[in-house]
Amino acid sequence: MSQQPDILQEQIAYYRARAAEYDEWFYRQGRYNQGEEENQRWFTETEQVRQALLQLPKQHHILEIACGTGIWTQELLNIAENITALDAAPEMIAINKAKVQSERVSYQQVDIFEWQPTQQYDMVFFGFWLSHVPSDKLDTFLAKVAQALKPNGVVFVVDGQNTKQITAKNQNHPESGEVMQRVLNDGRHYDIIKIFYDPSYLDEAFAKHGINFTTQFTNKYIMYGSGIKQEE
Repeated sequence: MSQQPDILQEQIAYYRARAAEYDEWFYRQGRYNQGEEENQRWFTETEQVRQALLQLPKQHHILEIACGTGIWTQELLNIAENITALDAAPEMIAINKAKVQSERVSYQQVDIFEWQPTQQYDMVFFGFWLSHVPSDKLDTFLAKVAQALKPNGVVFVVDGQNTKQITAKNQNHPESGEVMQRVLNDGRHYDIIKIFYDPSYLDEAFAKHGINFTTQFTNKYIMYGSGIKQEE
């Protein structure tokens, strides 16, 4: 499916506008409070993924794509000597900086679809970003991920499963298609890309670029996976 550039710009505008309320989603507050039982399920499953991440070997330099408000940047600091964190939204970067407060993290404000890697890293991480990559840009994006990885470098991905309760109670959640309408706390609406990629398709897409990737799932909410770039 071919996507017009305007929806990608609208996606950036959405995350710029959403930056101040983004953490409400992750911490199940406000519109995202699904009740005690579902909230606990979410936290249990995100902790499962966090532990999988923290079990990775220590890395000298990690590239974090779409770093957002720093939820995962904080965790990456436990296994990284240095982090380069990319995001298109300056508002997200500002919150990340204030939250993380680490000299070991350097930030770059870039449109990920325009960005080109200029060095190689020991690990590339992206959390809740892959589902915002249009299908017609996935191959190009993964090529850049591979380009940014050193041989034997690690890629680690976290994203959501296609379940309505992962988002706000008043949020439209279509079962198919690539475009989803999102609403902010103040009622403003934005169209964004949202694709729940098939795991076998993802594994093959990574393999095309020399990355042996394996997709995993928690019980309900999270898709995650890791892979190693083959030596050239």
